[in-house]
Amino acid sequence: MARAAEIGLVLYPGVQMAAVLGMTDLFQSAMELGRKKGRAGPLLTVSHWRLEDGVPVRVDAQAESGAASRPCVLVLPPALGDPIRREEAAPFAAWLRECHAGGIQLASICAGAFLLGETGLLAGRTIITNWVIAEMFERRFPDVTVDTDRLLADDGDIVTAGGVMAWVDLGLKLIDRFLGPTIMLEIARQFVIDPPGREQRYYSTFSPRLLHGDAAILKVQHFLQASEAREIGLDVLAAQAGLEERTFLRRFRKATGLTTTDYCQRLRVAKAQEHLQFTTRSVDRVALDVGYNDPGAFRKVFARIVGLTPGEYRKRFRS
Repeated sequence: MARAAEIGLVLYPGVQMAAVLGMTDLFQSAMELGRKKGRAGPLLTVSHWRLEDGVPVRVDAQAESGAASRPCVLVLPPALGDPIRREEAAPFAAWLRECHAGGIQLASICAGAFLLGETGLLAGRTIITNWVIAEMFERRFPDVTVDTDRLLADDGDIVTAGGVMAWVDLGLKLIDRFLGPTIMLEIARQFVIDPPGREQRYYSTFSPRLLHGDAAILKVQHFLQASEAREIGLDVLAAQAGLEERTFLRRFRKATGLTTTDYCQRLRVAKAQEHLQFTTRSVDRVALDVGYNDPGAFRKVFARIVGLTPGEYRKRFRS
């Protein structure tokens, strides 16, 4: 019998068991479908891993003859509650570094990235996690760049995924990798889930950085929020901060990660998302309400930031 490709799910403190069990069901269903279709080549098996006195233990694995002696991929599912503490993560991080050095691919979902970050393997990389915890992650791991627009980032040896339910997207990606696109698409249909291709930014709203510690810039951020970013002249913003214009621009970019123009656009688009979801106003009316006199320009900015046109966004998320 062909040797199976094994996907290991890591059971660490605070892990969301709903995601662990959901991924287990997803992979087992894909394996059964592969068998029914008489697929040649390696099948798929799933195992759960925990540490006992610092030693990795394989539990709840399928009793497959010919199963791999070690996983091809180790997945860090999302967590419930606060991200894992450094002292709790340390033994897992040491084990994961050893696995990575031995050629095992690592993957994280949402707050699972905090455990992956403790390995030191993310330094200098751009990774994906949920926008709600992105600022906390950046403060804990300042040498890692966070992208909250995309849903998946695949560096080959490490894959990171966004929100809590992004285990679905990561699961489909792994099924595609090991069993091929035909089985992946059929499993997506059976589970009534979108195949890979959606983006996290479809679901997010702008969440500005507010914990940077620069009081002058924070004052401007509060001013922009209160005024819905309608007054965005550089002279006005610099005056609010009490800074010379060049100094203000430099400090604003450092504190928020954005230019003033991009920051204001994102504030306006976030307000437009509310109008599109909860009102029946036309797109042109919404554009005017959030400060765009040119509806065409508004549509372009909205699509660039959200990844959907205003009409597509309303169709998907209308309350």
